[in-house]
Amino acid sequence: MNTTLRIALFSHDSLGLGHIRRNRALAFALAKDLPALTGRSVSGLLIAGNPEATRFDLPAGWDWVILPGVTPAAGGYRPRSLGSSMEGLSALRAAAITAILDQQDPELFIVDRHPFGIDGELSDALSHVRDRGCSTVLGLREVLDSPAVIEREWDRVGGASAVADSFDGIWIYGDPCVYDPRATGEVPAALARIATCTGYLAMERPGDRAIGAPGKFVLTCLGGGSDGAELASIAVRSQPPAGYNHLVVTGPQMAFDEFAALKRNAAEGTTVIRHSDDVPGLIASASAVVCMGGYNTLSEVMATATPALVVPRSSRRAEQPRRATALAAVGAIDTHPIDEVTVSTLNEWFCDQVGRSVDRSNVDLSGLLTTAYLAAELIGAHAEDNDTDRAAAVRGAIASIEEIRYAG
Repeated sequence: MNTTLRIALFSHDSLGLGHIRRNRALAFALAKDLPALTGRSVSGLLIAGNPEATRFDLPAGWDWVILPGVTPAAGGYRPRSLGSSMEGLSALRAAAITAILDQQDPELFIVDRHPFGIDGELSDALSHVRDRGCSTVLGLREVLDSPAVIEREWDRVGGASAVADSFDGIWIYGDPCVYDPRATGEVPAALARIATCTGYLAMERPGDRAIGAPGKFVLTCLGGGSDGAELASIAVRSQPPAGYNHLVVTGPQMAFDEFAALKRNAAEGTTVIRHSDDVPGLIASASAVVCMGGYNTLSEVMATATPALVVPRSSRRAEQPRRATALAAVGAIDTHPIDEVTVSTLNEWFCDQVGRSVDRSNVDLSGLLTTAYLAAELIGAHAEDNDTDRAAAVRGAIASIEEIRYAG
């Protein structure tokens, strides 16, 4: 066996940076913890479809592979930039993915959210790597969408049983005591049988470079920024509490004209920037944060004691409102729908929250640790010369994690 453990992670990346950032967090966790769990060095590839991915660094021995991109269109997808038909682009992406995995020959392949990629581009690659002994995992955020919408999505890719037949495990990146997609039907029975809830991918998420916090400040952050203009336009006109500055991070995907308008309309004491090298650090340093309801942003919030007002995106999917409602129900955040948020709402909320902290210890935030143990168990199951003592230790650790997670 090759002494270096090779891992590949895939995200289709039609919109936003969520899939990329989730896989990047996993890469850092696996690079950190798997060597001790397996006795082997670790390297990996992150296959993505958005060139913005390369602004984020990776662990030593890991690299990005960027595919020609797609973007949502009526009834499906279209090429983001390439002068090609969608059929031609799909064939190109599928061939590239298969060739990449053939050369890398991973022992673990983790697919984010969409089991077969765009238009089935992963189907051949999944069969190929599994035939060579690679373990395959489908990673799912804890909230997918309304159950009716997700049922149709599973049907479009051949049904839940077809997905279950293509993967050795499913990791649900959340706390089932907060929100359990197996109970709602978003993860149907055929998939639930091989699914494990890991806890939120929250603790020890990577930043890029530590940056200095701008004194006492409140923060508004909008994830990737492609759909944050409405909330941002309200936030920039709000007044930070006396003695505080207000930092608004729009995200690199906000349209340039929208960003320019925000800078023109910003109130005194408010600074608007497109990107920060360390959003998790800013959230931890802020006295209060207003944000949207994306998975990665809220995972970063949950790892801190910073008060948070979540204003979920209400278009396209029901995911963000459902997540915000669930986390508010356990006292982890405050939430308002966008049509109830005004400048006065933000002024009052910021003033009420500065100086406070939020205890989120009732939520399982250990997903990045748990996934490393789950990965070690899967890899061990396929290894020809597995260290039985180490494997037993890993299984015992997983059992202990599960016992603690579900106690009571």
